[in-house]
Amino acid sequence: MTKLSVNINKIATLRNARGGDMPNVVQAAIDIQEFGGQGITVHPRPDERHITYQDVYDLKPIITTEFNIEGNPIKKFIDLVLKVKPDQVTLVPDSIDAITSNAGWDTVKNQGFLQEVVSEFRRNNIRTSIFMGTDLKLIEAAAKTGADRIELYTEAYAVGYENGDKQSIKPYVEAASLAKKLGLGLNAGHDLSLDNIQFFSQEIIGLDEVSIGHALISESLYYGLQNVVNMYLQKLK
Repeated sequence: MTKLSVNINKIATLRNARGGDMPNVVQAAIDIQEFGGQGITVHPRPDERHITYQDVYDLKPIITTEFNIEGNPIKKFIDLVLKVKPDQVTLVPDSIDAITSNAGWDTVKNQGFLQEVVSEFRRNNIRTSIFMGTDLKLIEAAAKTGADRIELYTEAYAVGYENGDKQSIKPYVEAASLAKKLGLGLNAGHDLSLDNIQFFSQEIIGLDEVSIGHALISESLYYGLQNVVNMYLQKLK
């Protein structure tokens, strides 16, 4: 079964909009795990506009499933990951002013840099995943970095599916097949939702994990967090 890792950035965004500590991100993570979530994902950005670096330290002791930290591997981020030692780090090429992740790595152009970063994390027994698109040449290059996994950037699929184009899954099927042949684990995330997750997970063979935040938290406003977590788990079976 594909694992569900819940990105709790939007919970932190709501807290930060008012100040104080409501909703509490640590309690949210505890609850999500109790509801059946199989991982917690956070994406601390340099401006700390949602998840803060202190949040990451606070969350570490209560994670009983898997802890996934996403981010651009600038020095501050690398230092954080090496101190916290999560189960997984996902490398994302965010610009500092990005509203949300909007592109994957060019693993050819950045191969030397990625090899250095991946090697550092692997020396510390941290599983490393590279956020990227479906270009097959770039997936071949990703395998040469030494990364354990790739995370497929799924916005194009989500947009196509919403518009009734189920053929938008095809590049992801091909990318997943190649990744598995190259010995890479396979994650996916971005704009996955209750509407499109079941078709995606059924079509992508060997999908290890999905990371879902914005849609899951938004859907929880209507259905409740516990219900939504369990709805995703059912669709991922």
